[in-house]
Amino acid sequence: MRIGELAAAVGVTTRAVRHYHHLGLLPEPGRLGNGYRDYTLRHAVVLARIRRLTELGLGLAEVRDVLADDAGKDLAEVLAELDEDLARQEEALRERRARLRTLRESEGGTAAEGPVSPELAALFRDTAHLTDSPMATKDREILALLDTSAPTEERERLMGLMSGVVGAPGGLERARDVYRLLDELDGAGADDPRVDEAARALAECVPAGLLPEDAVLDESNSFLAALYADFAPAQAEALRRALRIVAEGLA
Repeated sequence: MRIGELAAAVGVTTRAVRHYHHLGLLPEPGRLGNGYRDYTLRHAVVLARIRRLTELGLGLAEVRDVLADDAGKDLAEVLAELDEDLARQEEALRERRARLRTLRESEGGTAAEGPVSPELAALFRDTAHLTDSPMATKDREILALLDTSAPTEERERLMGLMSGVVGAPGGLERARDVYRLLDELDGAGADDPRVDEAARALAECVPAGLLPEDAVLDESNSFLAALYADFAPAQAEALRRALRIVAEGLA
């Protein structure tokens, strides 16, 4: 194959091919008698591998390491791994499309905090009538953050736990009471006598299994430190005490 044919077959530019040659990612092919490069199937496989790896988000230095690991493999092995890469891409695309379809059909998925996962969208639908509470609105923002940052399995676990709390008998009423107590602490100091009642009510709403037994709940936990800083002093103290109550129950 000529360089243009190779580039077209793999879906890259000839400039990219030359760049990969320059970086040593793509081996230089032999040349014909007329001086033209003569690319083989092996070159096409390696070039396709480079393209897939870069589309997965790997930098060229990381691509170099992967290709070095491939060096001792025969063509069948490399083709099989390339096929697995493509299958993973197809599965990821199907999952993204399914999530998008769910979001389009869901009111919660297009909420102010959205787009969010189907699990969180369902939770938002169930608690939509609580959004008149400033604390409930902030809670939704935090849940949306966790929904985005947590790995898929952990996200599904967390949202399942939260849905269980809301869906339990009297769950919505308890949530409304907790939000009311916390809203009333806005602007109050950490020594406000109402903090203890709010902390205990909040602790009763924390689902079993939310906190691991070895959870770090002091200011050395950077996420919690940032979380506390986002609340009024009395609200932050109520949250601290609630988490301590839950942690003591695990001991």
